[in-house]
Amino acid sequence: MPRVKRGVTHVKRRKNILKKTKGYNWGRKNLIKLAHTAINKAGQHALADRRKKKRVMRRLWQVKLNAAVHTLGLNYSRFIDMLKKNNSELDRKVLSQIAETRSAAFANLVAALKK
Repeated sequence: MPRVKRGVTHVKRRKNILKKTKGYNWGRKNLIKLAHTAINKAGQHALADRRKKKRVMRRLWQVKLNAAVHTLGLNYSRFIDMLKKNNSELDRKVLSQIAETRSAAFANLVAALKK
């Protein structure tokens, strides 16, 4: 059998690993073994943090809504309860955007829910 030299493939794989670690600190950007583990860890954290981002954003919307509703003499849990009883299909994201950008419209919404 003829001899197979894999230098091209080997170099290409290493190059791709080092491309992904551009901007990393210390040996993690230019030593293959460290770069490889850094990529794997970064991938794991990226997956977990994509999930975490959703939780963080929902908490932020809740805080914004609570602040907006408090100025109108209500608390967050009562507000959400009134929304559910009136079968409102607006979610927390949209409500917090309305509260932040159009406070008059949000006040009208809360007044309509109180009736």
